[in-house]
Amino acid sequence: VLGEAIFRTYLPDTEYRFLIENLGYSLGFLAVIMGRMQLFTENTITTVLPIMRARSWVSFYSMMRLWGIVLSANVIGAFAAAMLFMWTPAISPDIVPAILELSEHATGLGTYESFWRAIPAGVIVALIVWMLPQADETSFFLILVFTWLIAAGDFAHIVAGSVEMAVMILVGELGLGTAVFGFFIPVLVGNIVGGTIIFTLVAWGQVRDEVEEEN
Repeated sequence: VLGEAIFRTYLPDTEYRFLIENLGYSLGFLAVIMGRMQLFTENTITTVLPIMRARSWVSFYSMMRLWGIVLSANVIGAFAAAMLFMWTPAISPDIVPAILELSEHATGLGTYESFWRAIPAGVIVALIVWMLPQADETSFFLILVFTWLIAAGDFAHIVAGSVEMAVMILVGELGLGTAVFGFFIPVLVGNIVGGTIIFTLVAWGQVRDEVEEEN
């Protein structure tokens, strides 16, 4: 969000500015994924495939526990970032209007549209995780390009979107109920549908025979 806002603030207002400013969206994903930190939507494939293999309640419980811990920590981090933006002088006043514009747009799509726009984002992040082991030296560009696609396609991501949601809550432009039920839950479910039900089931179809032979 900060990267996008900086680009939006200082780039000239041209037709192609939108495509360039969305490179800023990739900065957070690069930091988290290449820094080997935990991003909730990364876990929609790596934690689901073992369940497809084991098919046990223990595996399902472990997945739900991991999801709960990582998502909660991601959201807490998102609110911490939003408080830094809005409640401290750490960010230049020139950049704050762009942060507000981005946040208003991201949280203003409505429940139905937020859900559907979250599905492609879930697929894309799961695709990144699926391709990373083969990427080697090109992992930087893999993450950069595909997370740029999330922003350029105007798709919804639960973690990056939580920063924007938190900004709108902190400035009093978004009520807690609307934030939770009109944005957070629809985007969360959409990301899970895209990353788990769509992509992970397709991936499982690719490796199922090999896994069952190993068993």
